[in-house]
Amino acid sequence: MIERTLVLLKPDAIQRGLVGEILKRFEQRGLKIVGMKMVWLNREFTEQHYAEHVKKPFFQELASFIEEGPLVAIVVEGLKSISAVRKIVGTTRPEEALPGTIRGDYAHYLIRGQNLVHASANQKDAKKEIKLWFKNKETHSYQRDDEKHTTR
Repeated sequence: MIERTLVLLKPDAIQRGLVGEILKRFEQRGLKIVGMKMVWLNREFTEQHYAEHVKKPFFQELASFIEEGPLVAIVVEGLKSISAVRKIVGTTRPEEALPGTIRGDYAHYLIRGQNLVHASANQKDAKKEIKLWFKNKETHSYQRDDEKHTTR
């Protein structure tokens, strides 16, 4: 099934110059970037995105980190893209992420919360998050050259 999912390259990914490397991993897997923009979050938007965490003890630290610099928001499309992206990204806790995943290769596991990327957890979250982050006219449909030679 062709799906769309949201990926956020957090401020630590931007500050460390890893945007190209992270995008490359998705594209090499055959996933398409169908929407992308750089954003600097304010508290109101942070609370919308992380609504389920606002009352949790770690929220203030998370909000301060995610608001400290710009991030890149991406809509990724492809066959079972939600699970594919989550495998490429690795587990949420960098110290548990396997080598070969984005977090396993690049995240600083000694710095809490700096795990480089956010990836939608499931189809419901992906739809909700894409709608929050992107207007319809900000995402695009197109065919990659390799798609012309594969069957779905």
